Order: sequence, then structure tokens, then C-alpha cells
Amino acid sequence: MNALDSLKSVGFDLAQLNDGEIVSQSPIDGQTLGRVPATDAAGVQSVLERSVAAFHQWRRVPAPRRGELVRLFGEAVRRHKPALAELITLEVGKITSEAAGEVQEVIDICDFAVGLSRQLYGLTIASERPGHHMQERWHPYGPVGIITAFNFPMAVWSWNAALALICGNSVVWKPSEKTPLTALALAALLDDVARAFPEAPANLSSVVQGGREVGEWLAADPRLPLISATGSTRMGREVAVTVASRFGRSLLELGGNNAMIVAPTANEDLAVRAITFAAAGTAGQRCTTARRLYVHSSRYDAVVSRLKRAYSSLSVGDPRVTGTLVGPLIDASSFNAMQAALDGARRAGGRVHGGERVDVAGLAGHYVRPAIVELEKPCAVSDQETFAPILYVFRYDTIAEAIAGNNAVSQGLSSSLITTDLMEAELFLSAEGSDCGIANINIGPSGAEIGGAFGGEKETGGGRESGSDAWKAYMRRQTQTVNYSGALPLAQGVKFDVE
Repeated sequence: MNALDSLKSVGFDLAQLNDGEIVSQSPIDGQTLGRVPATDAAGVQSVLERSVAAFHQWRRVPAPRRGELVRLFGEAVRRHKPALAELITLEVGKITSEAAGEVQEVIDICDFAVGLSRQLYGLTIASERPGHHMQERWHPYGPVGIITAFNFPMAVWSWNAALALICGNSVVWKPSEKTPLTALALAALLDDVARAFPEAPANLSSVVQGGREVGEWLAADPRLPLISATGSTRMGREVAVTVASRFGRSLLELGGNNAMIVAPTANEDLAVRAITFAAAGTAGQRCTTARRLYVHSSRYDAVVSRLKRAYSSLSVGDPRVTGTLVGPLIDASSFNAMQAALDGARRAGGRVHGGERVDVAGLAGHYVRPAIVELEKPCAVSDQETFAPILYVFRYDTIAEAIAGNNAVSQGLSSSLITTDLMEAELFLSAEGSDCGIANINIGPSGAEIGGAFGGEKETGGGRESGSDAWKAYMRRQTQTVNYSGALPLAQGVKFDVE
């Protein structure tokens, strides 16, 4: 039996998804996987109305009980992990291990959220007034709008949804129009679990499908007090302005132009492996992909020579085949953007190694050899994020110079330093070091675990998802004061005596 057949038990049947305006095409071979209807303006309004009603019921359910729903959902994802991973491979083009890893992220965040459902702690605060006590309390916030990108079509939604649900909110999901099927499959699993859960209201989680206009409708609607949006900086800038104009809250996870630094003391074997995975994995289509590399002059020739050999050995091809390490780019526009960036690098004096199209027998997808570009200094294209496997390489002489290079771009998502020098490592992690939301030592900039808050600064948007105290974005804070004295002393010693 095909792994995808297991999802028929929860109402997801790929063979039945053949009627709609949104076409899902596999980047593996260009074949149409399915067609789904787009949600029109009236449909979005209806979804939001029902989501508000669901929120009003769900917020009354105790948080640990809300966590039980998420636990059951996580178990359902475990049972259907092979099918979900296969669907990611088909719709996104990820190699099988990376697709399975993304499904594992969904499972992991569910586990995290279940524990968190018993730890939504506030504070007790000492009052200056006798006979009073103060406390801080967190309440459910409201329906949460979640806009996700194609490259992590399940994980990013789950980072938001698992936390939003245990915090007492309903969720409305607008997936990328490039990955409508993965959204429907995951939503079908959650709906199946919710139907059997007594306290779960109908429409606790909803999916709206479509292009840019659907995201704009969500961003503009005051019934969604929080919009969590993952995608390009351009998209995030527009969402932020729209949401702020109605005094809503936005959680933005946007572009990344992440750097790695290879220090004089670096373990070369570790460095080459970390760089290659970070720069070429997922065909360079991660927001945390390594896009810039600073190598100390004393190590430059050896490290770059080994990188070229490693790149030439990468197996590019059908992601379903065991041994493939680099699958296809998502579509023709991504391929064209990569070639345009490489042309720009050549005009800036860069030496390009790789980057050419790779013909894969019988497959019409956009397969490319990951590229290494040696540059004397940064240029326009290296300062931009191109969502493709391009690694720009620079020499440096001092750690201060390398840190300045790391921080020189407008994005601030992730960064890493490969070193065995404790002083360099601590400098990189200090306030004078990396200005990114994520800073790593002796690993690449990608591969974040769900226990830590995920996000970045500057044009990356400033949002934080997943672990640590990211849950606070999905709740409203209330400071409460109780007078149990029978008298009415005023704060700051104010006197206001009346008869």
C-alpha cells in the first residue's frame, strides 16, 4: 500500500483533489499532484466568523486539557509520519530524510507544547501598598492568523499552531499556494483528532487557500489580533504595516542571509561538513541556509579546495532515491533567480564554481549543482538573499573583520563560527559579536531545535517562534491588583481624602 493511502482514514485522498484553481505541481518532475479551490473573500469572512466562535469556547477549556488535544494530535502525526514525509517530498522536493525530519519537528513541538500547557506562568509582584497584592496573568489572545512559506510547509505552521492552541486560541492557516496539499493533509489529521475530543469546538483550526490577496484579507481583519507570517522581507513589510494600522500584533519570520566564519583554529573536517550541509541542504531553500562564508586567510586555500571537492561529490537528483543529497528547486522562477544572481556575481568579479543545471533522466524539474562563488569583497548580490544553493566566500584576517562582515547585511537571522579558540567563541556570542537572533559555535546556522526561540533581527522581522518563552506572543498579559485590607492606601503616597 502506498504510504499516502494511510491518510484516507482521516479524509485526505490525493486522488480526489482534482477540482480547483490552485494547482500543486511537484518540483520533482513538474507533474500535477492535485488541484484545490481558492478561498474567496466571502469564504474568508465565513471562516473568520466561525473561528471567533470557536475561540470563545476554547478559551474556557483548562490549559492542561488543551494540551491533551495537542498530545493526541502529535500521536496522530507520529502514526502517519511516513505519509506526511512522502507528501512533503512530492510537493516541495525535499530528500526523504529531510522530509521526515520536518515531520519530526511537528511531533517535537507538540511534545513541547503539551508540557508547556501546565507552565503558562505569570508573576507575583510585591505591592508598595499594605493589604494589597499584585500578580501578572496571561490570557488567551484570540484567533491567530498563520501565513506560511513553501519551504517548511508543515513545521512552521506547527510551531505556531501547537502553541496557539495550548494558549487557548483558534487558528486560521493560509499556506503557500505552492504547497496546498501538505496543509490539507495536516489539517485533516487535526480535524480528525478534534472531532473525537469532547471539549474541542468545531472550526478550531481552519485552512484558507489562495494567493497574496488571501493573506492581505487576513492581515487587514481586526478579528485576528495576531498575524504570524513567514516569508520574504517584502511580504513581511506589507503585513507589518497593515496589521499595525489596526493596532494588531504581528510575528514576522522573514529573510535570512546567514554567514559562517571559519577561524584559524577550526576543525577542518567538521567545518567542511557543516558548511556543505548548511549551504547545499534543502537545495539552499532554508531561511537559515549558509549563504556567506568568511574563511581566515591562513585556512582559505585548504578549506575552499576541500569544499569544491565536497560540492562536486554531492548527488543531485530525484529526492526519492536513496543517496540523493540535493533535490530540485521549487520552480522555474527560483532557477532563474539563481542564474541571475550568479551572473551578477560574475560581473562583480566573482569566480563561480558550479551552479549549472543538472539533467536528471526522465525528470523535468529544475535541478542545479550547488554553487561556490569566490569574491574579493561583498557585492549587491551577496548582500541579498537568493533562495538557492549559492555560497559566497570571502577571506578575512581578524575576528573583528569577520564579525563586521557577518553583521553587514540587512538581515539578522542566523550565524555561526567554527573555532576552538574560547576567546573568539565568547566574543562572537557577546554583545559585540553576532547581531543575529541565532548564533552557533561549531555547527552551521541551520538545524534549529524546537526548545529554543527561533527568529532574527533587522529585516528578519524580530519575531520568535517555537521554544523558550515564544508562547507569550500568543497571549495577552494582564497586571492584576487585589486589595484585601478594607482600607484604600494610594500608590506613590498620594493623598486624596474625601468625606
